[in-house]
Amino acid sequence: MAEHADISTLNTLIKTTIDSIEGFEASAEQSDQGRFASIFRGFAEERRRVVADLQQEVRGLGGNPEDSGSVAGAAHRAFLSLKDAVASRDDRAVIEEVERGEDYLKQKYETALSSGELSAPARAAVERAYQSVRAGHDRVSELKHSFAS
Repeated sequence: MAEHADISTLNTLIKTTIDSIEGFEASAEQSDQGRFASIFRGFAEERRRVVADLQQEVRGLGGNPEDSGSVAGAAHRAFLSLKDAVASRDDRAVIEEVERGEDYLKQKYETALSSGELSAPARAAVERAYQSVRAGHDRVSELKHSFAS
């Protein structure tokens, strides 16, 4: 049954990471005059690699990998769009929303890693993905703090 727990956890992370991709793509479109568009698109591309790796792990376990985001992610993107419209494409507001999403994503990975329920191969896949997620989170945090300077 460990394989079932692995597949379930990996699929949850895949859905949440797809939400992140979609959030970065929306943020790239909403970035004031495209100032951060290339950065956000780069994050989205890195997350696509993470998703592909996790999907491959699910296939290796005999499961069917998720290929779409979650309902909660759609709600977050809708809020981001609304906030952006109200804030007149304010990059600071967009980056703050992106960071909020990154905090959520990082927490999902940390929860999976601390659960103790993953097999060694699944844990290794999540660890690899987490390294990318944590680096992206830290870079978004740096962007946010650059506005304070």
